[in-house]
Amino acid sequence: MPYISRDESLRRLREQAAKNSPIIGAGAGTGISAKFAEQGGVDIIIIYNSGRYRMAGRGSLAGLLPYGDANAIVVEMASEVLPVVKDTPVLAGVCGTDPFRLMPTFLRQLKDMGFDGVQNFPTVGLIDGVYRTNLEETGMGYNLEIDMIREAHQLDMLTCPYVFNTADAKAMAEAGADVLVPHMGLTTKGSIGAETNLTLEESAKRVQAMHDAAKEVNPDILVLCHGGPIAEPEDAQYIFEHTTGIAGFFGASSIERLPVEPAIKDQAHRFKILKL
Repeated sequence: MPYISRDESLRRLREQAAKNSPIIGAGAGTGISAKFAEQGGVDIIIIYNSGRYRMAGRGSLAGLLPYGDANAIVVEMASEVLPVVKDTPVLAGVCGTDPFRLMPTFLRQLKDMGFDGVQNFPTVGLIDGVYRTNLEETGMGYNLEIDMIREAHQLDMLTCPYVFNTADAKAMAEAGADVLVPHMGLTTKGSIGAETNLTLEESAKRVQAMHDAAKEVNPDILVLCHGGPIAEPEDAQYIFEHTTGIAGFFGASSIERLPVEPAIKDQAHRFKILKL
């Protein structure tokens, strides 16, 4: 896959937005996910460690637990995904709080491998309570993810960070983020979807607030929506119709897990009911 420059990636994305065609990002935990998401017309493909767990039948939050080296897993997955993508920007999900990597060096390595940009995942933004407070207090906080996005921007990589509140949105916009992705939490629906979550109405209000905060810093920033109850195309349509200025949707479980679960189950059942 040829390297796609940040300028070219943004030109394509802004062209989609100008046509009122939603920008769609897709997580790819396997080569087949990336291959057919691209054929479906997605605008961005993202590789991150949770894709491996998700496509192994585990919950996406496994990517936040100590089951493997998140950044090493992304590098390993790259050899499966990058060669099958023909002409779509591919982002690396980077664990910006990783204390065992020199982040500028690692980002250059990712760019040399063929990644066109980055996203901040695993992210401590999904963690709350005392645990989150302790992470921030002991030098493993969200600010390191902001620093990672700033460094990637300086390397002229496309940056598409997850944000969780208006302060995050402003900080990431100031760091040079190109595409902001307000995160509504773990995706609901399907066999391993979350049950504790926001409503679509609440999500629309939160997405709008983060959009507005980011636009105050950078009027040119693109803002998508992701997660929580925004799981199916009709959910994304609800967000588009109840917000102003949202340019698209980023789906991980929504694009590579939810479609696969019933498809495999139904196909197996169709074989099982055949008559000898």
